[in-house]
Amino acid sequence: MRVKDRWRRGAGQLGRSVAVWVVSTLTMLALAGLLPDFRLEAPDGASATRLGVTAALGAGVFGLLSALVWPLLVRLLLLVPALVLGLLVFFLNGGLLLVALWVNPVQRGEAGPQTAVVVAAVMSAVASATGGALAVRDDDAYRRRLYRLSDRRNRREARAAIEGPVTPGIVFVQLDGVGHDVLMDAVERGLMPTVARRLGKDPAAHAPTHRIAPWRTDWSSQTGASQLGILHGSNDDVPAFRWYDKQRREVMVCNRPSSAVVLEQRAVKHSGHPGLLAVDGASRGNLFSGGAGEQALVLSIAARRRGKGFRSRSGYFAYFADPANAVRTALSFVAEVFREIGQSLRARAERRRPRVNRGGLYPLLRAFVTVVQRDVVAYAVAGDMLTGRSAVYADLVAYDEVAHHSGPRSRDAAQVLRRLDRTLSLLEKVAEHSPRPYRFVVLSDHGQSPGETFRSRYGLSLGDMVRAGCGLPVPRRARRTRSGAEARAAVLAALHRPVEEGAGEHLLPTPGAEPVVLASGNLGLVSFPDVGHRMSREEIDARHPALLSTLADHPGIGFLLVRSERHGALVMAHGVEVPLAGLSDDEPGPLACYGPGAVAAVRRTDGFPHTADIMINSMYDPATGEVHAFEEQIGSHGGLGGEQSRAFLMAPMTLPAPEGELVGAEAVHRVLRRWLEGSRDETFGRAARNV
Repeated sequence: MRVKDRWRRGAGQLGRSVAVWVVSTLTMLALAGLLPDFRLEAPDGASATRLGVTAALGAGVFGLLSALVWPLLVRLLLLVPALVLGLLVFFLNGGLLLVALWVNPVQRGEAGPQTAVVVAAVMSAVASATGGALAVRDDDAYRRRLYRLSDRRNRREARAAIEGPVTPGIVFVQLDGVGHDVLMDAVERGLMPTVARRLGKDPAAHAPTHRIAPWRTDWSSQTGASQLGILHGSNDDVPAFRWYDKQRREVMVCNRPSSAVVLEQRAVKHSGHPGLLAVDGASRGNLFSGGAGEQALVLSIAARRRGKGFRSRSGYFAYFADPANAVRTALSFVAEVFREIGQSLRARAERRRPRVNRGGLYPLLRAFVTVVQRDVVAYAVAGDMLTGRSAVYADLVAYDEVAHHSGPRSRDAAQVLRRLDRTLSLLEKVAEHSPRPYRFVVLSDHGQSPGETFRSRYGLSLGDMVRAGCGLPVPRRARRTRSGAEARAAVLAALHRPVEEGAGEHLLPTPGAEPVVLASGNLGLVSFPDVGHRMSREEIDARHPALLSTLADHPGIGFLLVRSERHGALVMAHGVEVPLAGLSDDEPGPLACYGPGAVAAVRRTDGFPHTADIMINSMYDPATGEVHAFEEQIGSHGGLGGEQSRAFLMAPMTLPAPEGELVGAEAVHRVLRRWLEGSRDETFGRAARNV
């Protein structure tokens, strides 16, 4: 560490200590005025100056005793039953206060035993809250606190278990929704110095320690499909974020716990193994478990029975059990709410376009995922490293949520990237205290593409368009589609509330009624629930002759995928109908603007059992990179078109580079699994450093 940084850190620590001392002094003076049995002056009175000095010295001595003596008392009382210790805490704290008043060199104070307990409790709470508030933006102080508060017994056991030669662990950090090009742009702009240093892009850095490569997502470029493939090695039969399952007669939603359980079970069966994290792994903040034995904040376990190993919300309880954590996060939460309100008002005042509604509960939702979810996941990962777990996979969803509403390259999203980089730096420093060396792999599940929403651009939602094509009445006031689904899932799972109830336009359609129209970013799906199989183009034309032409010829729609009884899979776009079998990267036909790999991605989805009767991809403008989301999002993902399909994978150079281009989440899984298996075969001495 540079001398300048050491001085800055020392000055910050001194400033916080002085501030806590001052607040504690004022608290002691206030309590002396409120409580009749608590006096800081002799009965014959004293000057205000002498009273202030007495309070200051009393608060200082009490703070020193709490910092130095209290840990020793707790260590001596470890054998006391938890309930008895919980009661003793108050009396011991009160005893420390009486000692502090007794040893005061200026003037002794007086307090009854019961009053001393109350005063000590209040002063401890105020001091903890003040220290936590001042350390909100100090990641070094926060890291040291995480280390002190981690379970020391577990750390000793972890070191004993891996004493001698050790194998390196791997921490996988998923930056949800951060595309490859957005990340590199943030590095060039100096928004992410930790990533820049690892890539050798920081002028003050030495040679790069990591390499980065883009990887291309599947047609369904969203967290459900990508994370299922990455963690479990199979995302087969996941055509979108939401789709109608004709066999189960329900809408499947990737972020609904009941659906996530089914998808995870299908993936395990299809891949033949439990998942990436099956060996000594931990899953934190994800949609799926990855087969990890240690899980917290994982959506796929939220619908299971409670009990050991099924604690989707345990990470929140563990984090907020410490008052300083609660204060730090609560203050940041409030600040983020006001930050979002201010940014939203500024966007309205400047008449920015495109723009979506950011009112209602959205400021609270954004604050939850950008502050609470981030802090809790980082705390859980830090604990995993301090206990020596060999594989950890965590998802940070902050950027994805903000980019949906503010835009992928907005100033709002850039601020989130800066804070995510600080989280990466925090975890890197925590690893310095871990009992094994760690390698950090940072990756994303997809990117985001900007653009005005379909409704805003054309005045009708996709559901309205389908109803019009079917000859059904179109309501004057269109129903607003759901957005921010992944963030909402994190909130509701934390509160143990049902996720995505009422998502989509029909959850339990009546046979013979209207078509089910669902949106996943700029990917739309239309299913007819009264037909048990995937309807053919001929069957759709016989029922609704104008539907396919209405959709295919619309300027906001890029192409349709349907099945024909005569020609097999058909790609339809603006008067053109081409058999999918006749398309390739050399002759992509209507898919040309979507870039290399589009034909293969569409062909793979066409083979899924639950592909919708009509698959709809919005238009894409290669010149601007814009798409039109069928949801209320100005930064979207879920289909083909632009940066949403370009994710990234950044890994240490000590790990072998992937061979060739990475296409699809399942290919990423194979690379990560090979790295884990290779790391378990390596050994390092006890002096090995973190990579």
